[in-house]
Amino acid sequence: MHDAEGRRTGAAADAVDGIVPRWVAEPASQEGVARTLAQAGADGHAVLVQGGGTKLGWGPRLESVDVLLKTGRLNEVVAHRHGDLTATTQSGITLAETNERLSAHRQWLALDPPDRARATVGGILATNDAGPRRHRHGAPRDLIIGMTLVRADGVTAQSGGIVVKNVAGYDVARLLTGSFGSLGVIVDATFKLAPLAEASSTVVVELPDAKVAVGYAVDLLSRGLTPAALEIATDPLRVVLKFESLESVTEAQAEEAVTLAETHGGLGQLLEVDAQNEFWTAHERRVFAEDGTLLKAVVLPANLPSSLSWLDEATASRGLSYVLAGQAALSVLHLRLTGPVEKQAALVSEWRERLTLGRGSVVVRRATAELKALTDVWGSVGDTFEVMREVKRRFDPRATLNPGRGPGGL
Repeated sequence: MHDAEGRRTGAAADAVDGIVPRWVAEPASQEGVARTLAQAGADGHAVLVQGGGTKLGWGPRLESVDVLLKTGRLNEVVAHRHGDLTATTQSGITLAETNERLSAHRQWLALDPPDRARATVGGILATNDAGPRRHRHGAPRDLIIGMTLVRADGVTAQSGGIVVKNVAGYDVARLLTGSFGSLGVIVDATFKLAPLAEASSTVVVELPDAKVAVGYAVDLLSRGLTPAALEIATDPLRVVLKFESLESVTEAQAEEAVTLAETHGGLGQLLEVDAQNEFWTAHERRVFAEDGTLLKAVVLPANLPSSLSWLDEATASRGLSYVLAGQAALSVLHLRLTGPVEKQAALVSEWRERLTLGRGSVVVRRATAELKALTDVWGSVGDTFEVMREVKRRFDPRATLNPGRGPGGL
């Protein structure tokens, strides 16, 4: 039975990491979220926040779940100020539905993380998740300009505003972006938007090795080409480009990218327009939708070729297999790893040792309970952890919200 806040006893279908929550709350308003959190605090219950559920497996394994707070009923585009290229959406609306509504004025929220049909705006913000077009448009933290949140004690707060040029107050909205729900529950958020492009072109370039691939990407950007996405992928090794602009511009840049590939000893192919969506769907699914451990690694751009060469040797010597895709210019890599769990844990440890603090990181995003027991999913976050812990204490002194799931295990 549901109460006024959509609260009910947890059921098997609500289980997270195999754990059935004691209570499930599905409030339909900001006030409902506030009352739910205030009650949970009074009862001494920890709260796990869920949007579309696409990232619930990220972070350390849960030991228990008192209250599962679902945001799916907060699913509206509150305002679309198309003249200003901004919009405010509730946190429980999916990214796909958001962009469907914004497209009426040929605008979009320029994010393309995996599973957009299920992933909610709140979940994408909480994890700062981004896809290939991060190369041009940035991550969620770069696009957000305001937010309404509810603190762990049930108090509602606002940060930022509804216009791009806003300097009022502390930038709490960006602080919560990437906090994995450990500082507050996002109720709605305001973003700067981008116009929809008239046309797009996709170029796939196969190259002999990682050093040549990185050299090709650097050369391409130095010539003033402006891809919306500049991906590096493996199996086979290739650079994948998406150009989005006026039709004449995308065609000219795509043709130049193909020609440039030949000067680097590569083979470039311009995809047919009708084949583009299918290609990008497959590009995403082979890393994110198949079984296996999902890692996110960040390396220095200068170290990208050597990192990929080491990865080939390290996986082969341990009997592991991997598929990789990532933003070449940003050196943000997404890796799907398969093979013996103990060997995976050893590889993660060795990779982290190679990436001294400040020169990169390796985070385990999705993994089995066995692997999570063998390695810290976050790795070291260095001296910043003390600052992060103090921020957590200020926002959530009782550790009510997503305890242990935040960066560094906050």
